[in-house]
Amino acid sequence: MTKHLLALAAVAFFSGGVHAQAGDTLAKVKASGKIVMGVRESSTPLSYTLGDGKYAGYHVELCERIIKAVAPAAKVEYTPVTSANRIPLVQNGTVDIECGSTTNNATRQKDVAFAVTTYVTEVRTAVKVGSGINSIAQLNGKNVATTTGTTSVALLRRHERATGVNFNEVYGKDHADSFLLLESGRADAFVMDDNILAGLIATSKSPRDYAIVGETLNIEPIAIMIRKDDPVFKKAVDDFIKAQMNSGELDKLYAKWFLQPIPPRNTSVNLAMGNVLKEVIKNPSDKPAEEYNKK
Repeated sequence: MTKHLLALAAVAFFSGGVHAQAGDTLAKVKASGKIVMGVRESSTPLSYTLGDGKYAGYHVELCERIIKAVAPAAKVEYTPVTSANRIPLVQNGTVDIECGSTTNNATRQKDVAFAVTTYVTEVRTAVKVGSGINSIAQLNGKNVATTTGTTSVALLRRHERATGVNFNEVYGKDHADSFLLLESGRADAFVMDDNILAGLIATSKSPRDYAIVGETLNIEPIAIMIRKDDPVFKKAVDDFIKAQMNSGELDKLYAKWFLQPIPPRNTSVNLAMGNVLKEVIKNPSDKPAEEYNKK
């Protein structure tokens, strides 16, 4: 982050007046002395638990950098969130900044705000090698795992190639639970963001037993989520991220979490940066998923 941007962020954090009105995140953080970061427990490599209250990942580290820049005096409190409760917890003020694996879409923008996109994922399908499943059509009559509160199976049902395909939904409470359904044979497939699938496979007992297959169901911009109608905080977050993009630091952070061995098993997700994210880094945007998937 440039010295100029750091100075602006510091002014926004420490100043009173119109920028510290009730409800502003920076004012709330200043008053409480802490900032609550929403994290996921099994969204490897974006946000996941290492145990003992410790969290790691691409978005976790990015948020830690943001907080250090815009609220250096604040203590960071990590609060695990799920797909089902992450939006309400941001809305009601329990969580100040959600650093997980949340898709920015038009529906969610009615309730919360998103920083500029920092990851772009493709929704695809994980199966066991040798299952014979390579396409949506082959899911007919199968059990398909999905995580409660996510949009993946809804996207699958709406896909044009799913016409006439009847499958049974089985639900996991979080991504690790959904992967366990596949691992244990209670599900034949798990539909989710490709980065999450790749992360779960990389950290599984036997990574070679799984494959990501089939058609891309959707392109989804993933972003850090904050409260709606808080332009001061959003600008501080966006300015920091854009500075990281311009300096090349975001590329380095991506390589660290997606291309290099990561804890706890010292294995690599091995997922190269896609062309859509490369373009977003050149031209930062907070546009929703619908803009990426226009026919």
